[in-house]
Amino acid sequence: MQNQTLELTQTWDKTFPQSEKVTHKKVTFRNRYGIILAADMYTPKNSQGKLAAVAVCGPFGAVKEQCSGLYAQTLAERGFVTIAFDPSFTGESGGQPRYMASPDINTEDFQAAVDFLSVQENVDAQKIGILGICGWGGLSINAACIDTRVKATVAVTMYDMARVNANGYFDSENSEEKRFEKKTALNAQRIADFRSGEYTLGGGVVDPLPEDAPFFVKDYYDYYKTDRGYHPRSLNSNGGWNVIGCMSFINQPINTYSSEIRSAVLIIHGEKAHSCYFSKDAYAAMIKDSKYADNKELMIIPDAVHTDLYDGGEKKVIPFDKIESFYKHYLV
Repeated sequence: MQNQTLELTQTWDKTFPQSEKVTHKKVTFRNRYGIILAADMYTPKNSQGKLAAVAVCGPFGAVKEQCSGLYAQTLAERGFVTIAFDPSFTGESGGQPRYMASPDINTEDFQAAVDFLSVQENVDAQKIGILGICGWGGLSINAACIDTRVKATVAVTMYDMARVNANGYFDSENSEEKRFEKKTALNAQRIADFRSGEYTLGGGVVDPLPEDAPFFVKDYYDYYKTDRGYHPRSLNSNGGWNVIGCMSFINQPINTYSSEIRSAVLIIHGEKAHSCYFSKDAYAAMIKDSKYADNKELMIIPDAVHTDLYDGGEKKVIPFDKIESFYKHYLV
């Protein structure tokens, strides 16, 4: 067990306003690797008895003070006990070295959140769901593949982090030659980091924004580098992951047995998001030859781009009514 003591910010430092309909407090819990995770817990005011609960995380490289907290607080307004947590190695959570990612450990982070919620006096342990955003959308499905305690999963504007690391965006690097080049460069970086005694950061969202930046880069800039979503602890807002931080995703596909998930899954994506192909393909794989396809659903939001589902965008397109009804139907 790690003995690290976390320093948690007690003042409200979110990118969204605090609700008067819920109570908020900081909590911590350990995953099975002994890493202490930090979370914001939201509870409906004046609630009684045992409630359904939802653990929220994402986007990949973001922190709980950004859109995962917005989702958690909004769901608490609608009657759920929720937590928004920072994954291992990031934000206020523990884990050394910093700014690393792991398909195994980060899936375990969701399972540890279920552990924590299961023993809360105001939570019904038989009514627990999870919600993942962006890269954590893919990891939430991966958690649902292995954790039978999860009764309902929502994946929002999801990335398959194994696929994008191994194949590049839009599968443009999906060849043995391209993967070999990538692995060669990453292993050379490992030696450089070992010699220097520190890990080289890969950089967050580019700033200033080049005029010829691809649309998806502009989309990220509009969220992470503006008042919409900037946060000083967010990797995407600042220095980014370590260059080698996501290396293991190349060699460890996620969601391998998604067609065997018996619990309910709702996948939500924006029609015009650069990342929409991840959700479409994940849904297709999940229902292909599956005996459990009846409780799986893909919802495409017209005209929405990737970050519109972070905070709703100007059109406020996050389908909270749909998410609420989905959880209330399946967390029974």
